[in-house]
Amino acid sequence: MASFSVRFLGCKVSHTDAREVRERLLAEGHEERPDAGGADIAIVNACCVTNEAVSKSRQAVARAARRHGRVYVTGCGANLEGAFAGLPVNVTVVARRSEDTPEFVATDVGALGCVTEDARLDRVRAFVKIQDGCSFSCHFCVVPLVRGGTRSRSADAVLREIRKRAAQGHREVVLTGINLGCFRDRPAGFTLARLIREAGATEGLDRLRLSSIEVNHLTDDLVAALRETPAATLHLHVPLQSGDDGTLRAMGRRYTVATYLRKVEPLADFNVTTDVIVGFPGEDEPAFANTLRAVERAGITKVHVFPYSPRPGTVTAAADTVPPQVKKERSARLRAASHDACLRRWKAKLGSEDSVLVDRPGRGYGDDYSPWLVEAPVGELVRVRAHAVTEDGILAA
Repeated sequence: MASFSVRFLGCKVSHTDAREVRERLLAEGHEERPDAGGADIAIVNACCVTNEAVSKSRQAVARAARRHGRVYVTGCGANLEGAFAGLPVNVTVVARRSEDTPEFVATDVGALGCVTEDARLDRVRAFVKIQDGCSFSCHFCVVPLVRGGTRSRSADAVLREIRKRAAQGHREVVLTGINLGCFRDRPAGFTLARLIREAGATEGLDRLRLSSIEVNHLTDDLVAALRETPAATLHLHVPLQSGDDGTLRAMGRRYTVATYLRKVEPLADFNVTTDVIVGFPGEDEPAFANTLRAVERAGITKVHVFPYSPRPGTVTAAADTVPPQVKKERSARLRAASHDACLRRWKAKLGSEDSVLVDRPGRGYGDDYSPWLVEAPVGELVRVRAHAVTEDGILAA
């Protein structure tokens, strides 16, 4: 038997990939040790979306190599050519598709026999991947290079996993993927909207959430499915990337600001969050000002801000024209605007009630993914009333 630890860097899809490796090793009879220093083997699911992400991933792998007999590097970072060159000989870079990685790692470690059928995550929400890869070609994005083209799991496999997670006690399921709107199971007649309706009917499942959705996939049918499925939450993460049409064209995005605003306009009762890249090549102050205005007009609250970082193999790999200090200053302004928007949404809830899923001591999230400060057992779904607002979230009465 080998002992192991698992660490992931990056997005919810990275978390899901790391969980799949973890569960496979547990199923083979190996022992997880959360204290990474005490394990024989370390798995580091690496991110490469920015230079900083690669640097942090390399640091994590280097630390693991000093403290473990074997280290496996998995995930997007492992598939970026040269990202993990020059590391110690006890590091194995698993440059494979995510669906093939658990089998490779488990086989290389060696099986003991299938002794654990269900390996539950110590979380109250489960991430279920329904789709992987991307066949679009945004000029800044390395994901298609490291993840491959879009591909979907069968609806039957997804629904079986959701039933399993609900039976394990997870109160919430988050459907994840690189580009969720590309999910299709044509032989079974499933679109994402139909999957939402059927997944939402799972016995024991209280909440169903999407990790993100591209604005071009925000169809009337999809919005109707979310509204008509009681378990589906009123939160959508819809990447904007820029609120300036010229910058969007330079990025190779497939919409205009007007299209984005028109698509999110019917979502006034949803909490809409987004991603924005700051300092993309050629972005001047008027273009950035357009982004600030678009975020406000769209009613967006939380903005995940990413200072532009050129990625190898992309169209804009050789371009980085905005000075780092300008990126830093614009990022701070956008984060401040996002913070103010969040506070306004939270304050609008004062005196109202919400159902909060407690996912860690003293904290949880409401139906629309607003953060709450609440004293209740972890894993409970509690009905609370908004009493006050702090910098960290809504205080329950």
